[in-house]
Amino acid sequence: QVQLVESGGGLVQAGGSLRLSCAASGRSFSSYAVAWFRQAPGKEREPVPLAVINWSGSNMFYADSVKGRFTISRDNAKNTVYLQMNSLKPEDTAVYHCAATFLRFGRNSYEYDSWGQGTQVSVSS
Repeated sequence: QVQLVESGGGLVQAGGSLRLSCAASGRSFSSYAVAWFRQAPGKEREPVPLAVINWSGSNMFYADSVKGRFTISRDNAKNTVYLQMNSLKPEDTAVYHCAATFLRFGRNSYEYDSWGQGTQVSVSS
C-alpha cells in the first residue's frame, strides 16, 4: 500500500477552477493506478470514480458528470496525481478523496485499498 495526502481544496465561485493534488509516499507508486472519488454533504461516497489514471498516465477514465470539465494527470517523478477541475458547479461541492490500487485500472471503490483523508471543495452559486 501507499500513503496518500490530498490538498488543493477550497471555496470557489461557480464557473471557477481548482487543482487538487494527491501526494503519495511509499514504494512503487508508479505501479499504482489512482482515482478520485467524492462524497457530497449528507450522501454516501460515490462508488464510481470521477476520474482514473493508470500507472503510466497513458489511460484515463472520466465519469460522465465531469467529462470535459475535469482532467486527471500524474507526475511519477513527484509521486503526485492531480485533478484539474474547471467550470465548477455548486453540485461539485464535496469532500474529494484520492485512492490507489496496485496495477489494476479500477472503476469501483471496492477495487482500491489505499485512501487519503480527503480535501473539501465548496462551490458557491
